[in-house]
Amino acid sequence: MTKSTTLLGSASALAALFVQTPAWAEDAHPDILVTGERLREAADTIAETPGGADLVTAEDYENRAAVSLRDALAFTPGIYAQPRFGQEVRLSIRGSGISRGFHMRGLTLLQDGIPLNLADDNGDFQELDPTILEHIAVYRGGNALRFGGSTLGGAINGVTPTGRTAPGIGLRLDGGSFNTIRGVASYGYADERGDAWVAVAADHSDGERDHATRDAIRFNGNIGYRLSEGVETRFYASAQSLRQELPGALALADALNAPRSGNFVNDQARDIDSLRLQNRTSFDFTDGSLEIGAFLNTKQLYHPIFQVVDQTSNDYGAFARVHWASGPFALTVGGDARFGAVDSRRWVNIDGGRGAATFRADQDAQTLSLYGEARFSITPSLTIIAGGIYSHGEREQIQTFPATALGAADFDEFSPKMGLLFEPVEGVQIYANANRSHEFPGFIELAQIASFVPLDPQTAWTFEIGTRGRIGIAGWDVSIYRADLDNELLQFTVGPDIPASTFNADDTIHRGIEAGLDLDFAPWARLRQIYQYTDFRFDGNALYGDNRLPVIPKHLYRAELRLGTESLNVAPAMEWVPDGAWADYANVQRVDGYAMIGLTAAAGIAGKVSLFLDVRNLTNAHGVGDISAVIDTRALLPFQQAIFYPIERRSVFGGVRARF
Repeated sequence: MTKSTTLLGSASALAALFVQTPAWAEDAHPDILVTGERLREAADTIAETPGGADLVTAEDYENRAAVSLRDALAFTPGIYAQPRFGQEVRLSIRGSGISRGFHMRGLTLLQDGIPLNLADDNGDFQELDPTILEHIAVYRGGNALRFGGSTLGGAINGVTPTGRTAPGIGLRLDGGSFNTIRGVASYGYADERGDAWVAVAADHSDGERDHATRDAIRFNGNIGYRLSEGVETRFYASAQSLRQELPGALALADALNAPRSGNFVNDQARDIDSLRLQNRTSFDFTDGSLEIGAFLNTKQLYHPIFQVVDQTSNDYGAFARVHWASGPFALTVGGDARFGAVDSRRWVNIDGGRGAATFRADQDAQTLSLYGEARFSITPSLTIIAGGIYSHGEREQIQTFPATALGAADFDEFSPKMGLLFEPVEGVQIYANANRSHEFPGFIELAQIASFVPLDPQTAWTFEIGTRGRIGIAGWDVSIYRADLDNELLQFTVGPDIPASTFNADDTIHRGIEAGLDLDFAPWARLRQIYQYTDFRFDGNALYGDNRLPVIPKHLYRAELRLGTESLNVAPAMEWVPDGAWADYANVQRVDGYAMIGLTAAAGIAGKVSLFLDVRNLTNAHGVGDISAVIDTRALLPFQQAIFYPIERRSVFGGVRARF
């Protein structure tokens, strides 16, 4: 379950998994306690948040072929994660990066609390593999302040296991439709002073569309050592080699009637090779803790699209966080500094290979943040929260070919936050908050095609009220929010296979409902549901009036009914979009809605081995799942009409898991 009020139950269930796994220390029980303790700490942090936040454990999606974050976060309220193909997903919270269907913007993505975003805040979420994570914490909007998040969308933090939380050997093998096959092997070791955990994953798929083949090899590992009582240092390493052919968007008729179609022109692809090295050292005190750390990320991106984009980036940084509590008062103060350099080059695309050189530039970025949050419990049931985050950003591009040019921009913003958290009865919380967010443009926005263009930071004031809790069989998490944005960074397609231009819009409004409801009818019957209502629109724009923003539909509903026990269970599921999204800012064309039915099932064998089945789009429904927004579909030339992405095709996956 993803609701904070049911987290202890999830933690206990996950801990129980390791009861059957012998630890490499003399007694397995300390490792079980460590696992439960980590989840309880994460649950406690969410329970202290006066706004939308959720915890997703690995068991929540273990019976799915988790290709991307969409599969892991499908039942997390407020997350709009719509697959395009393979691991390509439109990832948005509260309309963050609403018009960016490639790479990532408007979210802080972290692994083990350390940012995956580049220094200019752009990133590739494909580098976070949900199959190896222990849990995922989601902090929507200003609720991510504790982790240095300043953007409209908030933060997503994926946490990997350690040798203490996942001792022994873990194996997983699954495959199915489109010649998909994937294997994951992990090993954890722990003794009194230290522990180590490593995982290797590899997968291949021909893809559900033509020209969508993908291959990936990933390594993740960490080593921890207890320097003394209350002091631990941990080193992390992860490496990825990702190869993804890009099938591109389709014309509407093809998306609906020939969803397997793909684009072979110019052999477009996105190939990533990356290495991340991190360290985190923690000091536990009587009344609090201190975390300090540093990281180094290096990445090679080979990206044949309208031209061959070839970028080598190196990012490094450091962070520190202090948590302190005494009586009714608690304080979190932190900061991080990120620095990055990109060698950006482009060539004419000749069937996916380099032709004549067209562009070269050195891009340097830095983003510095300081943040703090104070909590004061007026009574045992009423807490007030106040805080803020200051950010400084610098972006510089030195173009050396085809002509010499210099472009530079710097930004400074401060965003405050205020909140209330009220617990009228045990297990039920009511919250409200008001927060400001800010987001600096990155190089994709500033260095459009070649020129370095002036853009202002995107800012917003967001107001949120909500409740989460559990009474009897029902557990819920509901937030209602309204964000008033200034200078929203919007994009639209300007030509065939050319990255979208970006502009600062006038005033815009994002408002909506994020709702999750779990009903535990019996130990063998559980219904999970999420519903999203989104109303994102211009506010008195000179050209578009109060038109709705394109891309994200107004309503989205998902449900899953799990019947059975850990020994044998089946879970039919559905996804329903009653009305599709607008395709353009002029609100001329809106696609139809769709409904998909799926099914997962699992069976345990001898306690250490389990089988699972994942069936998607059982009725093979057709529909549009994502859109590359344009200004006005009436003005599209024939070569510009390919802006639609079909929903997932019917597919069947299955696999086996084992832990020893």
